Amino acid sequence: MSLSSADFAAIWLTLKLASLTTAILLVVGTPIALWLARSRSWLRGPIGAIVALPLVLPPTVIGFYLLLAMGPNGFLGHFTQWLGLGTLTFSFTGLVIGSVIYSMPFVVQPLQNAFAAIGTRSLEVAATLRANPWDTFFSVILPLTRPGFVTAAILGFAHTVGEFGVVLMIGGNIPDKTRVVSVQIYDHVEAMEYAQAHWLAGAMLVFSFLVLLALYSSRKTRAGWS
Repeated sequence: MSLSSADFAAIWLTLKLASLTTAILLVVGTPIALWLARSRSWLRGPIGAIVALPLVLPPTVIGFYLLLAMGPNGFLGHFTQWLGLGTLTFSFTGLVIGSVIYSMPFVVQPLQNAFAAIGTRSLEVAATLRANPWDTFFSVILPLTRPGFVTAAILGFAHTVGEFGVVLMIGGNIPDKTRVVSVQIYDHVEAMEYAQAHWLAGAMLVFSFLVLLALYSSRKTRAGWS
C-alpha cells in the first residue's frame, strides 16, 4: 500500500497553500511586528492581543466566524459579491485568507522578538547617517534579524501544513480545491482506510520532525556563533 493520486493531490495543495500563506504573512506580518516591537502607543496591547488570538482560540471558532464573514450574508461576502467575485467560502482563496489569520502569530511573534532584540543603537547610527526608512530596513534591520525571519517562515509554513479545523470549516472537502492533507487523513480514517491514513500521517510526522529539527539546529548554530 502506498500513497494514492488523491493523496498526492492533497499534498500538493497543502504545500501550495502553506507556501502562499507564508509569503503573504512575511509581507503583511513584518510591518505589524516592527510596529509592535517599536511602538509605545496604547494600542500596542490590544493589537498584540488580536494578533495572538489564534494561539488560544479553538480553530473551529476562528473557522466559524470566518465562514460567517465570507458567506453570502457576511460583510466580506457582501463586498466580494459586489465586486462580482462571488463568495470566498469553499474556495482556495478562502483557505488562504483563513490560513493567514490562523498562522499570523507564528510569524509575527518571532519577528517581533527579533526586532525588539536589535535595540536602538544601530537605528540611531543609521539615522545619523541620514538613511531613509527603506535603507535602514534593508541595510540594518533585515541583516540583523535574518534568523528571526527564518524562524518565522519555518513556523508559519509548518503551522499552515498542519491546519485542520479552520480549513474544514471554511473550505469543506472539495478534491483538488480545498482538500488538504489533514482533511485527506480524516477522510481515510472515516472510511476505515487505516493503511492509507498511516502512510499519509507518517509522512506528516516525518515532515514535522524534520521541520523542528531544522529549526532547533539553526538556533543551536546561531547560539554557537554568538
